[in-house]
Amino acid sequence: MPYKLPFRVVHVSGQDENFKASELNTHGPLTKGWQSSRFCLYPQDIVIQLNFRSRLRKIQILAHQYLISTKIEFFVGDVPDGTKPSLENARYTRLGYVSLSDNEKTGYKARELKSVHVDAHGVFLKLNIHKNHINKYNLYNQVGLIAVNVIGDNIEPKKLDIMDPDFLDLSDKRMEIMKDPIVDGYINKPDYISPLDDLAFDMYQDPEIAQIIRKLERKKQEAVLQERYDYAKRLKTAIGELQKVGEKLGKMEVEKRQAVENEDYDKAKIKKIQMDELRLQSYKDLHVNDLLELNGPRHPVHIDLEPVRHPTPPRLNDDIYTSHVSPPPTPPRYEDRPLPSLIKNKEMKEPVVDNATHVDSSPHPATPYEERTLPVHTSKTDGEQPNPILYEEVVEEYVETVPDEEFEDTIGEAEPMTEQDLRDASQPIEVFGEPLVSKAYSKTWSYREDALLAVYKKMSELPSSTPKDESKYMMKAAIFLVKRAIDDKVYAVFKAAIHLLRMILTEYVARFKIPKQDIVSACERTLPNLLHKAGDTAVRNRDDAKGFILETANFPDVKPTYVVPHELVKPFKMSIAPRIGQSHVEILESLYKDHGLNKSGLSVENMMPFCVEVLNHHSADVRDPAERIIKMLYRDVGAPVKDYLPPDDEKNRKNTLWRQLFEYFDKVDGKPSKEDLKRSQMDQEHEKQAEIEALQKQLQQLKDMQTGKAPVDENILKDAKNKKTVQSKDKKKADPKSKSKSKLPPRKPPTPDDDNKFDIDNVCIFCDERNPTFTEEGLDVHYWKNCPLLKRCYYCRQVVEIASYTDHLLEDCEKKDTFKKCPRCSEAVSKSDYDSHIAEKSCTPAKANSTHCPLCHINVSPGDDSWKNHLMSKDGCKENPRRLLLFSKHPPAQTQTKIPKKTTVTKPIENSVIGDELKRRAAVVDTVASSFTSLTKDVKYLEGDIKKLRQDGLEESKITRKVNVLMDKKTSKKFMKKKLVEAYRDLEDMVTDSQDFAETEPFKDAKRSLRQSKHLVHVV
Repeated sequence: MPYKLPFRVVHVSGQDENFKASELNTHGPLTKGWQSSRFCLYPQDIVIQLNFRSRLRKIQILAHQYLISTKIEFFVGDVPDGTKPSLENARYTRLGYVSLSDNEKTGYKARELKSVHVDAHGVFLKLNIHKNHINKYNLYNQVGLIAVNVIGDNIEPKKLDIMDPDFLDLSDKRMEIMKDPIVDGYINKPDYISPLDDLAFDMYQDPEIAQIIRKLERKKQEAVLQERYDYAKRLKTAIGELQKVGEKLGKMEVEKRQAVENEDYDKAKIKKIQMDELRLQSYKDLHVNDLLELNGPRHPVHIDLEPVRHPTPPRLNDDIYTSHVSPPPTPPRYEDRPLPSLIKNKEMKEPVVDNATHVDSSPHPATPYEERTLPVHTSKTDGEQPNPILYEEVVEEYVETVPDEEFEDTIGEAEPMTEQDLRDASQPIEVFGEPLVSKAYSKTWSYREDALLAVYKKMSELPSSTPKDESKYMMKAAIFLVKRAIDDKVYAVFKAAIHLLRMILTEYVARFKIPKQDIVSACERTLPNLLHKAGDTAVRNRDDAKGFILETANFPDVKPTYVVPHELVKPFKMSIAPRIGQSHVEILESLYKDHGLNKSGLSVENMMPFCVEVLNHHSADVRDPAERIIKMLYRDVGAPVKDYLPPDDEKNRKNTLWRQLFEYFDKVDGKPSKEDLKRSQMDQEHEKQAEIEALQKQLQQLKDMQTGKAPVDENILKDAKNKKTVQSKDKKKADPKSKSKSKLPPRKPPTPDDDNKFDIDNVCIFCDERNPTFTEEGLDVHYWKNCPLLKRCYYCRQVVEIASYTDHLLEDCEKKDTFKKCPRCSEAVSKSDYDSHIAEKSCTPAKANSTHCPLCHINVSPGDDSWKNHLMSKDGCKENPRRLLLFSKHPPAQTQTKIPKKTTVTKPIENSVIGDELKRRAAVVDTVASSFTSLTKDVKYLEGDIKKLRQDGLEESKITRKVNVLMDKKTSKKFMKKKLVEAYRDLEDMVTDSQDFAETEPFKDAKRSLRQSKHLVHVV
């Protein structure tokens, strides 16, 4: 049987003065380990020599928490027979290598323990340690090992020392007992490695406690050989308790050493006293001296060499006597299983063979070691979960294999229930009786199945005249048994449980008219167990659980309650096993496909938060069905899905998950993909390049005609003139979009030779208005005041197109840093109001293939014609004051910047649209200003009142009420402040654009409102 092999370090290529290689010779909580020298050369070598020639079975490496090597190679060294073991005579054979994690995920606070299973013979073990992982803590590019452990068998003939107290008594009588076929399977386990030899045991156990535990373990083995089972049971319990005490003492020892290094001797003294008290108290409570039998055994047992054996049950006869030929095969332990990835690796030349299950006793030929990663069992010292792949493999074997005792004859009564079980099952016992419930709790699977079938029969035969309270009570008792049986590992029991639950939710509730709240309670109690079963490793369990959950959602009495959809959209922990999470999301996906969103209990509001949360799971198998649900939802409802996702911008598109979703959304909306945009851009560049080449060619021809090198060609001159005119128009269209009055492009005056009354320079390129007074200066005035497609920016006072006003605020405005784009309506929102704007969801959602009006906030079809119709038509944008001006008077004749005052008006302005609008906006300013002033006074009064009440020591409840009122007033004041600024600016723009009506009463009233509110707005 393999055990821990003693060794010592005989060679190291380099070491730190404070962390020498000799630290690796001992194991304990205070071991500092080895570290390489600073800025050393790689690879580093460590050679350890075993005390005797051995067969190596397992090598363990405990790495440093941040001085971590990228790779460690293993070499086993041996010397020829008859040669003295020395480094000079050693010949090494390469075993393979292991790779170490960079430990970034744990924050460099955990140490990685590698357990490598090998099969090699030798005296030396060489570790070839490669370069380090780079991190912020490893300043000098060092590598380190905390401990090394070697487990194997001594293959040299050992001289037996009968005086050795640790050596088992090998007298003739004991040898006869060890030849017993029953004991043979216990003693001769060729691959069994004691947990006490594991590196984790010594590194975190107090050394004194560790020695006592080893002695108790040997005592336990002797007790089993002597058939002293009560004594062996006490030893087992004591070993478990001592391990917990040893871990506490090891931790306290580290804390004591830390206190000594910090020269905190008071703390070190306290720790020492606590350790002594804990040690002595544990020895006293566990009766360690009696268990070790230092004064001899209290109850010596005479061992008969030829005991009288009772007949062995027929089922066990074959297994016992086949052990004479070879030891009985033992199931491989958890860490002895080869990794599934290594079994399936096609590049492996040698199959992995489990020695415990190998029957052939012929010696194995030497295995040629190759360049491959060794099978590794990885564990973390901070108590992390085992490798999920291995864990699932073990569980699947356990679930699919029913123990032998489950198939024994079921003749007789079930075993009695424990007191705890009797208390837990008090309700079912009251309804169905203790004999039936005891079968449901039996260890025999056939009893458990019979109990469920008996409950099914009893509930089916219950008379319809039974009182409702009694039927409800029986249903609750049955649900208790069903909930327990759903988790049963035997498929027949699980099948009987869902058969009973189906009858309850369909026939029973309908026959006795069970209320909805009881039906909901029954489903809520059983659905979590069914969802867990849906992630079972056994395929038939998984499929049956999924199918029954979907079937439950369609039951006539369950469907109206929506309990199944609501249970499915409850978020689960991200640490859940991938198979369970995957089944959960797949059930929701199937339910959505079958029922949709109409009267199914499913909606965007409850599905999207669940799916977005699932997208954070580490397993792609769980994330994939959640992505499919989001895509189906977007096909059905569109834009509201985006409210639950991050903004669609370049930063988020760098994430592969979000980029794939956003690209799918674009595809559904009919938007071009990235490849289409790139192709279109390339085509435009080619066209532009061709146009440039044509212009260069034409320019060269004009130069040749000017210098007389070529004859004058009238066609070329005509083409050049036409292109110049077109370019001039394009330039005029491009410039005024985001320029102020002083930055508008210069205009070319009309030529006297033009036959047409209107030249191209007499037309507004935005609203297409023609006016002979539209000179360069007249157009600037038109853009500044009257053009219905333009407006002045509130913040930088530049004239911009209304269609591009949102882009101007986000990209070009002087205050662009104070705005943020709303993902719902796509408008620019002040950052101070962004959170409340998003939370209210009161904005109009933007639609695909449309733009958003920044004035009236409705969707407008893209294109110049759509915008002109919206901003200039009679039924167009209600918030565009220049549209009202357009329909209230004739086109103004503007010849200079200052508009002369008009003394007469053809139509009374009070009755015109402009007059009404001026009145309305002035009234809004006055009302908001009055409200803001009143709220300011209230806030000031309440603050003073609260201050006075606190000084007088009034009751806190009265003060709290006033504080709540004050907070409400402040919120209203903040809202009114925003509305006052907006109303003031709207009225100011309207007054500026209506200078033609300066002599009218509405205009004067508006000016008066501006004067009265000006000081208040500036203070705000």
